[in-house]
Parts: sequence; C-alpha cells; structure tokens
Amino acid sequence: MSGATPEPVFRPPTLKTRLIGFGLRRMPLLLRIWRRIWPIPRFGGTFFVTRYDDVRDVYLNDRAFGVPYKTNLDVIMDNQPFFLSMGDTPDYHAGRNAMLEVVRREDIPARLVPQAEAMAEAIVGQAGGRLEVVDQLVRRVTFDLLGDYFGVPNPPGGDLRVWGTRLFEFQFADDGTPALRAEVDRIGKALRDHIDVELARRRAPADGKDDVMARCLAMQAQGKPGYSDVEIRTALMGMIVGGPPQPPMVVPQALDQLLRRPDALSGAQRAARDGVDETLSSYVFEAMRFDPLAPVMPRVAVADGVIAARTRRERRVPKGSKLMVGLSSAMMDSRRLPEPYDFDPRRQPHEYIHFGYGLHQCFGIHINKAVLPIMLKPLLKRDNLRRAHGRAGRLRKQGAFAVGLNVRYD
Repeated sequence: MSGATPEPVFRPPTLKTRLIGFGLRRMPLLLRIWRRIWPIPRFGGTFFVTRYDDVRDVYLNDRAFGVPYKTNLDVIMDNQPFFLSMGDTPDYHAGRNAMLEVVRREDIPARLVPQAEAMAEAIVGQAGGRLEVVDQLVRRVTFDLLGDYFGVPNPPGGDLRVWGTRLFEFQFADDGTPALRAEVDRIGKALRDHIDVELARRRAPADGKDDVMARCLAMQAQGKPGYSDVEIRTALMGMIVGGPPQPPMVVPQALDQLLRRPDALSGAQRAARDGVDETLSSYVFEAMRFDPLAPVMPRVAVADGVIAARTRRERRVPKGSKLMVGLSSAMMDSRRLPEPYDFDPRRQPHEYIHFGYGLHQCFGIHINKAVLPIMLKPLLKRDNLRRAHGRAGRLRKQGAFAVGLNVRYD
C-alpha cells in the first residue's frame, strides 16, 4: 500500500489525549504499588485488578466479566454484529468458527512469515542505515502484509493505514470527542463501501487469488452459513480494525526495550543472524513484557461477580461495574514470575499475558506470535544497531500509540 498518505495517521493531540497519555505513563507505577498493598482497589464504580492470578481469573470468567466493545463496534459496523463484542453465545462461536475456516494456521509459516521477512528486509536494505521504525517499517509491513492476506487493498483516494488506525483508536482508546466520532462515521462508511465494492469485483469473475476474501466467497458459493456479503464485510472490517494497528504500537516498544539493554540486544541480534527464529521470538516477547500493548485492558461486569474468591483480598463486583485489568502488573507479579524485573528470555509461555486468556484471547494470537518478531529480524541482523541522536532516537508516543523511533545501523 504505497503512495502518498492523504492525511496523517494520528490526529493532533487534544487535552484529553494528553491526559490519557499522562495517565498511561504513570499507570505501571501505580499498579506496582497497588499490587503489593491494595491488590484490587476500587474507585467509584471502577475496580483495578493487579495480581497475576486475579487477572487470569477475570479473563476466564466471561459470564461475569464481559468485553465493553459493543457500543463503538456498532458504530463502526453499522450495527452489524461481530463476535469480538459478544459473550459466550452460539452467535459468537458461529462467527469465530466461520473466520477460523478461512484464516488458516498453515498460512502462517507458508505465507505470512516469509512475506513479512522479505518486506522488512527490502525496507531495511533500502533505508541506507537510517530508519524510522514505527511507520517506515512496522506499519508499512503490517498493513501491506495483512491487507493483501485479508483481500482488502488500499482504497482509492484513501489510506488503509489511516483508516484502520483511526477506527482502532475509536474502538479501544476513544477520547469521546465529537471530532473523532465524525471521522469514524465518515471512515467507517467509506471502508464498508470499499469492501462491498471489492466483494462485487472479486465475485464476478473470480480472479483466482487465494486470500481470505476469496475463501469467504468460495464458502458463500457453496451455500455455507456465515458468509453472506454483510457477514463477510463485517468480519473483514473486524480483522482490519483489530489487527494491523497493533504491531506498530508494540513492536517499536519491544525494540526500545532491547536498545535499553545491551546484553539483551546482543542476544536478539545473534538469534536473528543465526536464523534461530524461536530464540529471537523469546527475546522480543520478553522485551514486550516491560512495555506491553497497554498497561490495562477494560472489562465490564455483565453480572454480579467475585474476584479472588475465598482469599483475604476477595472483592464482590456489582453488575455494571467497570474493571481495568492490569496486564503489565500481572506480568511483573513475583508470586507467579521469578525475578520479574530481570530480563529473562527463557521464561515459560504461561508467564506472558500479551494476548489475553479465555474467550476473548486475541483472534490473531498465532499470527502475532510468528510475525511480530520477524518484522524486526532484518533490522536486528544489521551491525552497530543504535538509536539516532537526540529526541529522534527516543520512543515517542501519543496516548497509547507509538509515533516515532529512529535508529541507525551500518
């Protein structure tokens, strides 16, 4: 998806987004204090969950603690249901299973990993030793790779990177401003219309391309339920809104953490140069633990519930309460992670909660586990990888979003 970007990926920061960013920067310290002395604090109708066991239990208790995504998803999807917003219902499983039929695990090693590595290698190789990681590398690779895989090309006169990021911001970091809602109304309709046009174009005549849209249309032609035009459109929008915007947030953060630790950076570079992708992944996901996608994730009590039942910290949570579930805090809990503040790439898989647990574990978890580290592999193979001088070489954020990190290499 090349070409000039018609509008910036991020809106100018507002006072509210600055306050959100201020709070997010200080949230890990607050969670660390609360985890020790007040593990489930309550402020009005909002509970904060800080310990590993309690975070895991909230994720696994979807009957009491559901996701709060329906209201904003209805705006994006024009009131069409999408399984991300549903509880444990037949409709949820039907929608999710329909996508599992067409987003196949075998595509990851056969297609996505080699394509991601080749794209990243081309960008790094052509950058001349000076690279901006967030947009020039990670966002380009992610949207090009997944747009092609899902069958949603760049829209005429628009930019999928901008559209997807803006809709993701509304869905997961809505600041409540009328300006953002107006943009979402415009972009949401434009993306729905764009996918409808692509569905019509791809259906007649079929072009022989193998991607998720083509597979959905093949299922539709066979008369399988779950693949009407509106169901395909809604599912593909859900993939675009929920998937590609995430790597540009978290992959630069992982690199930033490696650059802070010369020994860890050296180990990751050695794994990249030796082609030991499993070891490379262990370094990247351990780095992500120190600065995950978000310090907290929201849940809402859809029924009366209990956290830490039959313990001294037991909390009864009334229906309608909000919960902020501390991912970053859980992954620093010494009750379940030995020496949590040490960088240890040999940790066990259960020590990570990057992609959640239970019913609403990230749908793209297997893609993310394979592709996120690979996007950094060509860069890590370069000699003398280092930060750019000055402010450009520091990770810069706007709210929850990484917006810049410049590096140099030989």
